[in-house]
Amino acid sequence: MEAIVKTDFKFPGLTGKYTGKVRDVYDINDEYLVMVVTDRISAFDVVLPEGIPYKGQVLNQIASKFLDATSDILPNWKIAEADPMVTIGHKCEPFKVEMVIRGYLSGHAWREYKAGKRTICGVPMPEGMVENQKFPEPIITPTTKAAEGHDEDISKEDIIASGLVSREDYEQLENYTRAVFQRGTEIAAKMGLILVDTKYEFGKKNGTIYLMDEIHTPDSSRYFYAEGYEERLAKGEKQKQLSKEFVREWLMANGFQGKEGQTIPEMTPEIVASITDRYIELYENITGERFVKAECTNVPDRIEKNVLACLSKL
Repeated sequence: MEAIVKTDFKFPGLTGKYTGKVRDVYDINDEYLVMVVTDRISAFDVVLPEGIPYKGQVLNQIASKFLDATSDILPNWKIAEADPMVTIGHKCEPFKVEMVIRGYLSGHAWREYKAGKRTICGVPMPEGMVENQKFPEPIITPTTKAAEGHDEDISKEDIIASGLVSREDYEQLENYTRAVFQRGTEIAAKMGLILVDTKYEFGKKNGTIYLMDEIHTPDSSRYFYAEGYEERLAKGEKQKQLSKEFVREWLMANGFQGKEGQTIPEMTPEIVASITDRYIELYENITGERFVKAECTNVPDRIEKNVLACLSKL
């Protein structure tokens, strides 16, 4: 299968198109969004030059399952999974922050901690912790949503003071973030996984807060295998991860961290195929279901046909 890295559909009622790092989002009559999860892959806020076959399907179907599994906690934007690579849903006015929640001292939080910082986004972190150790309670470390480039850490106080989100709404976002993370943690545990950290995006429609975009995918979340976690932690060893971290590690090992002047290493067919395999492994481990590769002859035609059929029913 060829990776789908670019789309250019002309759906009826199209009023705009947003191209993100991974998703192409089509605005239909300013009421619905058609989100095509492409096979583009990004790391360090840079879109890499090669697409990863089936990655879009993996991400779309994981997110779809978790949106369904959390819909009793709060409404979400999903109306239908129109195609293996496409979700259609409500258009909401997004909040200008991403809600990042961390159950463990990993990734960005660990890099800050190792550099000597003991607060992140205004939230204190206990002394004497080691990498990948569980926090006493999950911490929420929001970021601004950058249209381009890096998202920036920001504190709850600064979000409210700057008027990005009202206090009432922000506190509701915190409650929802904790509840959805708890549900994700429980589902992961049944799969022998630890949900380490993740991020959520929220929006409003007709005064109601909706959960938007993707949730609990390996692109937005970090998972550890539960088996052997304690032993690896005690020995100071790396945890066995289910996340996009392996892509970042490959890039760093080849001298790329998204910094100026650095060159993205060559993505050979073997590297691309290995990333596809890892994403399929992620899907099967996170959902507990076998991944079924979608029909892959002329994928754009398949997507268009499925989306048109779905839109005609709205």
